Amino acid sequence: MSRYDVVIIGSGMGGLACGTILSKEGMKVCVVEKNRTIGGCLQSFRRGGCTLDTGIHYVGSLGEGQTMHQYLKYFGILPRITLRQLDAEGFDLIHIEGRTFRHAMGYKRFAERLTADFPAEREGIAKYCTLLRNIGSSIAPEVLRSGRLSAGATEYLGVSAAATIDGLVNDPLLRRVLAGSAPLYGGRRDMSPLYHHAMINHSNIEGAFCFVGGTQRVADALADIIRAGGGELLCGARASRLLLGAQGRITGVELNDGEQVLDTRWVISDIAPAATFALAGQTPLLKRAFLNRMNSLPSTYGLFTAHIRLQPGTLAFRNRNHYLYNTPDVWGERGDFEGYNIPMVLLCTQPSPREPQWAEVITLMVPMRIAAVERWLGSRPGQRGTDYEEFKARFAAATLRFAGRFFPQINDRAELLCTSTPLTYLDYTGTPEGSAYGLQKDFNRPVSSLIPVRSRIANLLLTGQNLNVHGMLGVTLSAALTCSELVGEEYLAKKIGYA
Repeated sequence: MSRYDVVIIGSGMGGLACGTILSKEGMKVCVVEKNRTIGGCLQSFRRGGCTLDTGIHYVGSLGEGQTMHQYLKYFGILPRITLRQLDAEGFDLIHIEGRTFRHAMGYKRFAERLTADFPAEREGIAKYCTLLRNIGSSIAPEVLRSGRLSAGATEYLGVSAAATIDGLVNDPLLRRVLAGSAPLYGGRRDMSPLYHHAMINHSNIEGAFCFVGGTQRVADALADIIRAGGGELLCGARASRLLLGAQGRITGVELNDGEQVLDTRWVISDIAPAATFALAGQTPLLKRAFLNRMNSLPSTYGLFTAHIRLQPGTLAFRNRNHYLYNTPDVWGERGDFEGYNIPMVLLCTQPSPREPQWAEVITLMVPMRIAAVERWLGSRPGQRGTDYEEFKARFAAATLRFAGRFFPQINDRAELLCTSTPLTYLDYTGTPEGSAYGLQKDFNRPVSSLIPVRSRIANLLLTGQNLNVHGMLGVTLSAALTCSELVGEEYLAKKIGYA
């Protein structure tokens, strides 16, 4: 048996961030990953000679002196990665009702661009910016230096994002433009909290960047920090059972149905809460009503993704993201196009390494529920048959034709490299129903949809996108909150803030 201070289940951003923090703070950690490659949604892969990212295409608050930058500085990985800032004049372009609107970087520029399009809404736009900045600044570096990981603002978890926007501005089109990036967090009019909308949009307005060479570099850099601190990472190591002792504490983590047991003082789980508690088996610590609630929590939708290579000279690279709407309701999940449910397409670009003024690859993402591919549930990757491959090819072709309405130059100059569906997320990240953003947070029931760091098993802690906010920034904050249970919040916050 091996002896560790902490065993971490799952090597997504949450698991790797926890492993990095605790290794740096002197603990012996072991990160276990069921797949052959670490990283979760940080993974990059190669197709047709191109490096493609799995799930993280751009990240906010990465400018020097901003929150995510400060965390990466503390982790010690900034020398290992290369950042590229998105277009400050419009990092997100919202294409809706035949017009294009820009989300620009920096609040002054953001407000000016939108006010130019909606001059009668100057006051409402200013109030919107102030509100976002107030909520987003609750996790700013100056808060960290005060000894807190967060200065609050969690009361906005019980406030509707859509209703708040509707109350600030009168123009129906501007309301949709302000909510135009809702698919970035699985936004729903009837459920999405203002806290999530504000955190994500604030971070991008503050400073949106992408990682040159793929997000796998982030995962690999974090893994190196863990190893440098004496920690270990085990791939192909599926956590199959949590072993509980007589005192109701976990004594070990069984891997691969008994192939190996890791002896540990603490366990941190970066996988879905329901899957985590299932590993504990029957125990009086986990009441049936609690388990039923965990299993019944709704998930956000998944994504259909098509990675497409363009012929040289087809589309100029502008380092922007394009939200292409097929419906006036930016909060909706339904939108017919040629018989396919395409409510919108998020189009991201990456440049050619040889001619960086041109886009080499475009990534097209469409919201998709697991129901669209449920006939293949239970099948294994690579063994789903020709009908599955044909379904993906048809859906990719329809998605490309829809994107071609906005960018006609890509028609007939594109080559499909690969596709993925919610089944892919289910296979490789283990998220319930292949969800892209974890559990659906609900402003109507903020307490019941929140997952605390501490569990009902004394030495089992949770982390990851289901706790706070999804995405790299939200998951990193959740990792810090998790680790603060072991090293202390004031100590850890100041270490990060003064890194």
